Amino acid sequence: MDLRKLKTLIDLVSESNVSELEITEAEGKVRIVKSGAAVVQQYVAAPVQAPAAAPVAAPMAELPAPAAAAAPTGHVVKSPMVGTFYRAASPGAKPFVEVGSQVKEGETICIIEAMKILNEIEADKSGTVTRILGENGQAVEYGQPLFVIE
Repeated sequence: MDLRKLKTLIDLVSESNVSELEITEAEGKVRIVKSGAAVVQQYVAAPVQAPAAAPVAAPMAELPAPAAAAAPTGHVVKSPMVGTFYRAASPGAKPFVEVGSQVKEGETICIIEAMKILNEIEADKSGTVTRILGENGQAVEYGQPLFVIE
């Protein structure tokens, strides 16, 4: 499997709700597993049935981890459910919080839509929003970091 095809598969898994993908082809098997924010890939070369003089493909080196996968510092507000993350109450409305916003414990900071129900997510700590980790309109998983409050 060529590197471009492998890169495309990794991008597809990282941008979708798929958490694991395994593909077997003549030249080997690829298994891509998404764990949290990072995407991990494994490549196993299949046994080659060729003359002993034929070269055998070596396993690919793993791609470096994305720099954004670094653990955030401060208090992390995590998603309490699976659903769609929204930063504002409606498409044209002002977001509940921005980076630098002061929030109080119990204040609504985002909405997660699950099964056609809009669930207001509240800050579980008072402080300043230093990072917004969720993308507006994107699916989020249970326990996925959404905000960092310091």
